[in-house]
Amino acid sequence: NWSGSLVVASLTGAFGSSFLYGYNLSVVNAPAVYIKKFYNETWERRYGFSVDESTLTLLWSITVSIFAIGGLVGAIIVTPIVKFFGRKCTLLLNNVFAVTAALLMSLSLLAGSFEMLILGRIIMGVDAGISLSALPMYLSEISPKEIRGSLGQVTAIFICIGVFTGQVLGLPEIFGQESRWPYLFGAIAVPSLIQVVILPFLPESPRYLLLEKHNTSKAEKAFQRFLGKDDVSHEIEEVLAESRVQRNTKLVSILQLLRTRAVRWQVVTVVVTMGCYQLCGLNAIWYYTNNIFSEAGISPETIPYVTLSTGAVETLAAVFSGLVIERLGRRPLLIGGFGLMIVFFSVLTVSLTLQNTVHWLPYLSIFCILAIIASFCIGPGGIPFVLTGEFFQQSQRPAAFMIAGTVNWLSNFAVGLLFPFIQAGLQTYCFLVFAAICFAGATYLFFVLPETKNKTFHEISQAFAKRNKVTLEMQEMNHYTTGERKSSAEQESDFTSSVDNGETKKGIV
Repeated sequence: NWSGSLVVASLTGAFGSSFLYGYNLSVVNAPAVYIKKFYNETWERRYGFSVDESTLTLLWSITVSIFAIGGLVGAIIVTPIVKFFGRKCTLLLNNVFAVTAALLMSLSLLAGSFEMLILGRIIMGVDAGISLSALPMYLSEISPKEIRGSLGQVTAIFICIGVFTGQVLGLPEIFGQESRWPYLFGAIAVPSLIQVVILPFLPESPRYLLLEKHNTSKAEKAFQRFLGKDDVSHEIEEVLAESRVQRNTKLVSILQLLRTRAVRWQVVTVVVTMGCYQLCGLNAIWYYTNNIFSEAGISPETIPYVTLSTGAVETLAAVFSGLVIERLGRRPLLIGGFGLMIVFFSVLTVSLTLQNTVHWLPYLSIFCILAIIASFCIGPGGIPFVLTGEFFQQSQRPAAFMIAGTVNWLSNFAVGLLFPFIQAGLQTYCFLVFAAICFAGATYLFFVLPETKNKTFHEISQAFAKRNKVTLEMQEMNHYTTGERKSSAEQESDFTSSVDNGETKKGIV
């Protein structure tokens, strides 16, 4: 059952976090012409001559791509932040970056400083890097296992809604004008302020409270709020059972996680899914969209409105995935999404290559673009974030999300850096490169990925045990370094806690 607190927490968390990530992906497209003009005017006012074309292109490329650099910084610093402040407080504090970035970017025209816009983009990237790790972590820890996938897909749904909102607000009738484009960036502060108002009234992650803060009373109250019931003894015991398997709740570093044999294939699978998430070619699709619409005979004035169809399809596909993920499972949606992308990338390559010979082929290209976007959002668009939250125990999860975030942002930056060269060298055949990446990802997942639907974290670890070539006993002991391992009597003693009025007297190790 979806309690009121669970719904509000997921919607508020996503609106102030993943929504802003999606919004900042698309918000720079509509005002690009006006921003370049602003750059040129600022340069001429300072130096007395117009900026040359190559320098202007470089400045614009930096403005767009530096968002990924900020995201990488956010992904790197998120682990100590969520450890010290917790999941919910991290989301709240992260709004400082968003509001600061909104002020810098929206006031850049008034101040006559394009450096403010670039600085705002990198700060906004830091916000996105933190939120894309902290939000899935929070959602995976507050949700029952029966709806963990659906709740995790809220991240992907709000990314798509953010992209669509950026497209709508960028229309000429709204903020897509020369005098109004700063409002596009000022609007970033609105979701952040809404999150700041609502999120403090919601509980922290009960798993974080129980396993890392050892506060049984607050964890019990959080479970009661999120699950909408008074008796949460089963959920408390389930989390404590996980803790007994772990034998300690000391957070694992990235190096320790990479060295842990019991999670080797979980780490590799996260790296593969996150890499394919960015390298599968969706960014290339956005690059080609306006050109393909133009080739189909759509007038330049109409293209911004037709482009809205891509954002609408993206959002509907993400919502569909959220509705069926607990019925179909993660594995078929993820592998099926990559499989459909392979098919439509191949058809798109043929239609783009031959579109000047057959008059109706440009319309087939439009269909392929929409189909690729839908295929991506059905599976690859959100499930990698869900899997990262499901694969790892509590002590390993922050380090795992840091690895996932680093791969995500490095791959994002690589696509932005290398795609122009790939496109220039291969022309329309560049999509075959992305089809090959999708094929490699789908093949790997077919042979390695177990179904995680409706399974506890311990059951998922069991599913990987054979592939990691460790017994369950070895998995339990892997959470210790040699000097930390204890006798059975000592371990049992660590978990014998006296509880008085819901407060733990002797903490869980």
